[in-house]
Amino acid sequence: MDESPLQKRSQPAETPDRPSPATSPAAPAVPQTAGGALRASDADRDRIADILREALAEGRLDAEEHSERLDRVYAAKTVGELEPLVGDLPAGRVTAAAAPSAAARSYAGEPLGENPTLVGILSGAERKGRWRVGNRITAVAVMGGIEIDLTEATFTSPELVIHCTAVMGGISIKVPENVTLQGSGVIGIMGGADVRAFEAPDPHAPTVRVVGVAFWGGVEAKAKRGKKVVDWAKKRLEG
Repeated sequence: MDESPLQKRSQPAETPDRPSPATSPAAPAVPQTAGGALRASDADRDRIADILREALAEGRLDAEEHSERLDRVYAAKTVGELEPLVGDLPAGRVTAAAAPSAAARSYAGEPLGENPTLVGILSGAERKGRWRVGNRITAVAVMGGIEIDLTEATFTSPELVIHCTAVMGGISIKVPENVTLQGSGVIGIMGGADVRAFEAPDPHAPTVRVVGVAFWGGVEAKAKRGKKVVDWAKKRLEG
């Protein structure tokens, strides 16, 4: 029996382009955050940038290669994008994938402290006394001076990286005598760095790493005898 035009219009129109609920494709799965798929943090990028800076200072990379890789570092979104940038360098054997993020590396039950930026342009700036320091300090001295005194600070991260830029200025850093002090990452251009490196007897002691550049300026870092990280030592004993 033929259907009337009215009956035909009352029927729903076919929509071949829209699959039925039974045949709809499943929602895409959330990507796994393992290995190289981990999202890169600022600390991960800074760590890779420090390795490239040291490679430039050692002559393993020329200026053009260093600049190209550095651009890729700060454009990287995942740890997997960072790994190839240091894979051919000795320090790159410990890749960003193997290194935990800053938050994961904070002491158990201890939130990260401050990550201050100190700027001295034709003037001075200082940070000292009792305060909670995080995993990074940025110091910029342009025809000025900056003093960073960590002898009474509470360390909340196993590693503290101090990024220094001294242009016709000076940056002075004092640390407790029971922390590890490293400073091979400071480049001197008509300037210099005097970092009195020291390896703490305790392998679990905090590490202070000084990196950056001194252009017609100077960066000095040393331990202050008689000053120790008391709060951190107590925390380890209690843990």
